Amino acid sequence: MSLPKDPKTMTDAEWREHLSLEQYRILREAGTEPPHRNAYVHHKETGMYVCAGCGEALFDSTTKYDSGSGWPAFWDAVDPNKIEQHTDTSHGMVRVEVTCASCGGHLGHVFPDGPAPTGSRYCINSAALGFKPAPE
Repeated sequence: MSLPKDPKTMTDAEWREHLSLEQYRILREAGTEPPHRNAYVHHKETGMYVCAGCGEALFDSTTKYDSGSGWPAFWDAVDPNKIEQHTDTSHGMVRVEVTCASCGGHLGHVFPDGPAPTGSRYCINSAALGFKPAPE
């Protein structure tokens, strides 16, 4: 994935050229895709989930689990410095939004009801992700 320049300085028009309409709606406008009907909710391959905006490695497949929520869920990020967390008060509730630290793209939300060892459930939109299979 090759970006035309530093993702933090890309213009809205450049993001629109780089992303699909669905990716743009989710990554740049903090949208959400429908549950249960997205690319990675039932995905089982071994590898790395990356940001669909900039290609940054975000979640290892070994931390993915079936949360029953309808979106891909992970109990940890590959590196805490690769994601940022923000208070989200939209839709009349308080949640913790997760964004890509490299490009600022909206990924989803993190909740404190996940499995051990972290107790976290990173509920991430498939359209915000890409996947790189593990080398064979």
